[in-house]
Amino acid sequence: MHIAYWILAGLLALFYLYAGGLKVSRTQDQLRPMMAWVDQIPMPAVRLIGTLEILGAVGLILPPLTGIAPVLALVAAIGLALIQVGGIVVHVSRGETRVIGLNIGLLAAAVATAWLATSWL
Repeated sequence: MHIAYWILAGLLALFYLYAGGLKVSRTQDQLRPMMAWVDQIPMPAVRLIGTLEILGAVGLILPPLTGIAPVLALVAAIGLALIQVGGIVVHVSRGETRVIGLNIGLLAAAVATAWLATSWL
C-alpha cells in the first residue's frame, strides 16, 4: 500500500504544486484563458485556493517522508478532495458540466490517496 500511496500522492502533489503555483503567482488576466471562473471569484479567494493547494501538496509528501505527524497526509488528502468538491460546485453553478471531468478525476484520486494515507496511522 505504501508504494501505491507514493505513486498517487506524488502525482497529486506535482499537479497541485503546479496549479496552486499558477493561482498564487499569475494575474487574473493571465489565469482567465485557463480558468474562466476567476472572473466570478475575488482574486484573494483565488490566491487562497492556490495556497491551500500548495499546502495540500506539501502535506501529502512531507509528513510520511519525515515520519513527523503522518496523520497530516490524511488531512491534506481530505482537504484536496474538498477543494475539488468546491470546484465541481462552481462549474455546475456556471453551467459548465462538460468540464468537471478533471475535477471528478482529481476528487477520486484524492479520496483514494486519503484511504491509502491511513496506512501511515
